[in-house]
Amino acid sequence: MPDKRSSGVSDRLARTAGDVFGWSELRPGQLTAMEAVMRGRDTLAVMPTGAGKSAVYQVPGLPLPGPTVVVSPLIALQRDQIAGLLRHDDAPDAVAVWR
Repeated sequence: MPDKRSSGVSDRLARTAGDVFGWSELRPGQLTAMEAVMRGRDTLAVMPTGAGKSAVYQVPGLPLPGPTVVVSPLIALQRDQIAGLLRHDDAPDAVAVWR
């Protein structure tokens, strides 16, 4: 029998991904990792380039209280993520620091 709590968390994550990023579905492995983040578990996502690792932390970071910090060594990816957040009027403030 599915865990009702898990289903509610999954639905909330899918809704957030759709509302904020326009995604109709999450990629394999993302949802499991996102659920762990939502539950406050230490989560390490090891996935290929382009598989959506940053989203594993960004999507649950939106409904969770307080700030979310996603550390990525890829400057181009950081710029793209900030630009994506700034395109949404209801998105939280976004800041990036490059040195």
